[in-house]
Amino acid sequence: MVHVKCICCIGAGYVGGPTCSVIAQMCPEIAVTVVDVNEERIRAWNSDQLPIFEPGLQEVVEACQGVNLFFSSDIDKAVREADIIFISVNTPTKTFGLGKRRAADLKYIEACAQHIAEVATGYKVVVEKSTVPVRAAESIQRIFNANTKSNLSFQVLSNPEFLAEGTAIVDLKNPDRVLIGGGETVEGQRAVMTLSSIYEHWVPKSCIITTSTWSSELSKLAANAFLAQRISSINSISALCEVTGADVEEVAHAIGTDQRIGNRFLKASVGFGGSCFQKNVLNLVYLCETLNLPEVAQYWQQVIEINEYQHRMFASRIISCLFNTVTDKKIALLGFAFKKDTGDTRESSSIHISKYLMDEGAQLHIYDPKVKKEQIMQDLSHSSTSMDGPERVLSLVSIASDPYEACDNAHAIAICTEWDIFKELDYEKIYKAMLKPAFIFDGRRILDSLHDWLQQLGFQVETIGKISQRIPFTASAISKLDLQAPPLKKIKI
Repeated sequence: MVHVKCICCIGAGYVGGPTCSVIAQMCPEIAVTVVDVNEERIRAWNSDQLPIFEPGLQEVVEACQGVNLFFSSDIDKAVREADIIFISVNTPTKTFGLGKRRAADLKYIEACAQHIAEVATGYKVVVEKSTVPVRAAESIQRIFNANTKSNLSFQVLSNPEFLAEGTAIVDLKNPDRVLIGGGETVEGQRAVMTLSSIYEHWVPKSCIITTSTWSSELSKLAANAFLAQRISSINSISALCEVTGADVEEVAHAIGTDQRIGNRFLKASVGFGGSCFQKNVLNLVYLCETLNLPEVAQYWQQVIEINEYQHRMFASRIISCLFNTVTDKKIALLGFAFKKDTGDTRESSSIHISKYLMDEGAQLHIYDPKVKKEQIMQDLSHSSTSMDGPERVLSLVSIASDPYEACDNAHAIAICTEWDIFKELDYEKIYKAMLKPAFIFDGRRILDSLHDWLQQLGFQVETIGKISQRIPFTASAISKLDLQAPPLKKIKI
């Protein structure tokens, strides 16, 4: 086992920044340097305004920064000095070529491996933290083997992160498990023990799982696929509830009390988002396709299809209730982050719902407490679902400075992110300022306890997984919508 004095993390994003900040706090004798080619991001990490919002992160960074935690753009120096090198760069889904829209683009991983081989000296433990497809570590090792100098040797490990944005610091300090995958050789196991020794500063040994590299990589994809599957499963039931009169919250409670099932991830909503779920499921689909497992690929593809269906049907419900047209109507969209307690908008349901409403000519007034205006406009202008250029987005979208401004003179409110602030708004004030009839579309079911009171105020409340109190939303009504959801199709293998 190597005595670790320095750790380098390449990539100062949502994984690298928080992970290494916590390692620095928990291992005060180790110097931890986070590096990135994006100098603006590094400047943000070294400022009072961190580039990402995560509860508790600011306090961790302030406690360690300049002591044993450093953020730098000098990648070469950090790599040369490090005993352990984490690779935490982006692995986006490919947008063109073989595996388009399913396979992970590993160009940044490959570039990191090439650069490490070029500048490193001595013995290095290189750790995959980025989400990667199975056998990516093998590709990294091949690059190292092809470029290894006489004074250089590497061991490549898989150490996937299992963080939930909004609770990342808590997850890092109190993990369910830490997963480390490595080779079965003596050197491979030595590297595993070296990395394990870092986590053992604060994680019980019983929570540190060691596996083969391939099992570790697949476990990351499988874990997120299973979680996404549960969300799509309850959302599919919510669609059934809306046309039968059942309440998906009651159904979820009933099945969640079964100990074999449990109650986690059974919250019906407008759909899942974030950087991992869709990407990981699509990676799994592509892996199954390439390994000639078409039935397995189709099974996991349906998880994505149901999520897209949920986006379409929420937008369809808004259009249907607003008398089958939203052209030039003001709709207040509350929440743009993919979940509360984060400023991350990657694959946010709000993007897709906004696009469907914009296609119908709706005037969107968007408020989110943590997402900046520039990010919202960029997401709506460059989303893969977009048929609109920046000029059309500017003509249809306004960013509000507070929720009351967004709701003023609006025809409808659509709650798309479960921020706690939206439970505490003065809805009586909001109702008086809205056009009538006034609608609330509760896409996160955060106002369940207020529904009766809101209806007494005069709102028509529409919620996921529950039939309308006033205007039944039936299967026959769905067929008449302008925004018709196409039938789900099997993917082509």
